[in-house]
Amino acid sequence: MPASIVDEVRDLFDAALTRDTITRLSCPSCGSASVAQVLGDNGGISYVCTACGHSWS
Repeated sequence: MPASIVDEVRDLFDAALTRDTITRLSCPSCGSASVAQVLGDNGGISYVCTACGHSWS
């Protein structure tokens, strides 16, 4: 049992890193990781590759 909230956060962060839960988003067209998240016309979320201009949702 962690002795403090700092220890608890450190334990959670370490567990997340070891489970490889951090996901990188990449462009399905060119594979670039230069991706911007944008708000769509209908309020949805879309993505735009800043390298090649491809957009998807």
